[in-house]
Amino acid sequence: MEEKHRLFVAVDILYICMMVLPIVFGIVLRILTAPPTEGISITGARILFTVPMPIQDLPITEAQVNSWLVMISITGLCLFLTHGLQIRKVSKRQHLAEWIVEKLDNMVRESMGEFFMVFSPFIAAIFALSAISSLSSLLGVYAPTADVNVVAGWGILVFILITYYKLKGGLLNYLKGYTEPIAVMIPLNILGEIATPVSMTFRHYGNVLSGSVIAVLIAAALQALSSLVLGWLPGFLGDIPFLQIGLPAILSLYFDVFSSCMQAYIFAMLTMLNISGGFPQELYEKRMEKKLARKKKAAESI
Repeated sequence: MEEKHRLFVAVDILYICMMVLPIVFGIVLRILTAPPTEGISITGARILFTVPMPIQDLPITEAQVNSWLVMISITGLCLFLTHGLQIRKVSKRQHLAEWIVEKLDNMVRESMGEFFMVFSPFIAAIFALSAISSLSSLLGVYAPTADVNVVAGWGILVFILITYYKLKGGLLNYLKGYTEPIAVMIPLNILGEIATPVSMTFRHYGNVLSGSVIAVLIAAALQALSSLVLGWLPGFLGDIPFLQIGLPAILSLYFDVFSSCMQAYIFAMLTMLNISGGFPQELYEKRMEKKLARKKKAAESI
């Protein structure tokens, strides 16, 4: 019994390391690779190295690396929360895991309906990846959501799912949708279809990046104002940015915490609404009924 307990604890420690070490690695990587700068420096994701390819070289940026680090941390968190599940003597973390699953299932059920309940893990992954990627900036790691290429990948994935479920009603019905209400609207309907992933991408990316930029600019402005107004104080007191104390922390709570979680929720909600809204359920059910009828008829003829 004691040996089982030790093994259980050892696995827990392994999962905790799986959660923490990737983020620590991201912080160390940022410190070691960040070039020295003076004053305000707002740049995109740095290219860490380039992989030679036949047509075009593939640059590997810190946003891509940090995305994988965040995914490893989320995997470790999921394994930790679901380790040692029991029917009786339920632990606190099992209560937490069940509460998360219950709330997520309710959200998917209310937004997408019973047919799309299989999407709960996907929506959880999108929400967790977005939120934790944005919150990683609090630790000095470059947030993957501040890179348009990363968020664009999510938008393209969602667009593929939207198109897939629209095609559930049949190819002819899907193409017919571009001619509604009249055939002249085909170019605008095609443009509107493409606009969905584009708007989702730039809404998420723009809000995360603009929040970071605003917070940096205000912090730099307060530092300069403090030096101008209070620079006359004797000794080291004149070098302390007193006006920079307080307000940047409050802004960080909004831009880095509240706004990050809100943008993750909005992206997940738009994903659910766009996928379920484009699904022609009545046409799909009619197609399935016809398909079953043909199979039944073929079976009877045999």
